[in-house]
Amino acid sequence: MSSALKKDHLRIATVNVNGLRAAYKKGMAEWLAPREVDILTLQEVRAPDAIVHQLLGEGWHILHAEAEAKGRAGVAIASRAEPVATRTHIGDDYFETAGRWVEADFRVTDAAGNPAQLTVVSAYVHSGEVDTPKQVDKFRFLDVMTTRLTELSKHSDHALVTGDLNVGHTELDIKNWKGNVKRAGFLPEERAYFDRFFGEEIGWKDVHRGLAGNVNGPYTWWSQRGQAFDNDSGWRIDYHMATPGLAAAAVSAVVDRAPSWDTRFSDHAPLVVDYQL
Repeated sequence: MSSALKKDHLRIATVNVNGLRAAYKKGMAEWLAPREVDILTLQEVRAPDAIVHQLLGEGWHILHAEAEAKGRAGVAIASRAEPVATRTHIGDDYFETAGRWVEADFRVTDAAGNPAQLTVVSAYVHSGEVDTPKQVDKFRFLDVMTTRLTELSKHSDHALVTGDLNVGHTELDIKNWKGNVKRAGFLPEERAYFDRFFGEEIGWKDVHRGLAGNVNGPYTWWSQRGQAFDNDSGWRIDYHMATPGLAAAAVSAVVDRAPSWDTRFSDHAPLVVDYQL
């Protein structure tokens, strides 16, 4: 298999699977098979490396960072083309075994036909909890992520961070935003990081929001409680964050929302973006 991605468009999907084994039992394979995904990024894999390879099957190059704490976190990148380099470290030894960040570099061809390097990240920012060590850890991770975004902008021609970042950036990203302003996931302090990510300081782009426009959602996660899914009372917390040149190459973004609550394979829906490269 070639190590270069040579198609005229690149399809990249991200999804928090809420446990890969459970997701496959609930139909993830049936979702993935017809989607013609080139790069698949996963969060909350929560499975040993051997199981990840077994479930995804042949035809994928798999990079997997398993969390040291069993049954927690875990992120992966599965690609049809072989990466030219991979990394599992965000830059802080504190998160070395947390299973929250992996990077893969790919050779691509830009719109002008020139060779270029694309870095893809699968990231999992945990949900946090106000006034607890979990929230302190979340802010620490976002601090390190801020530094890494700047580094990635210099490292590759194009860079993309995908995954469950567990923060709704604006009021458009949460159905019941008024009831969540003091809860982890929509705290002003958390949202300020995303102001920096997508502002002049760091200069990355929210690909999904850019394509969807100023509409409510489209949401990617729904609480298991009550009728949240049926009422589409969700949160948009799964992202494609891209450097400007790559964001400009995005042509479509789709949330693969299941047709009904009982046909979901995760509490998150996949976010699938096509890039014209």
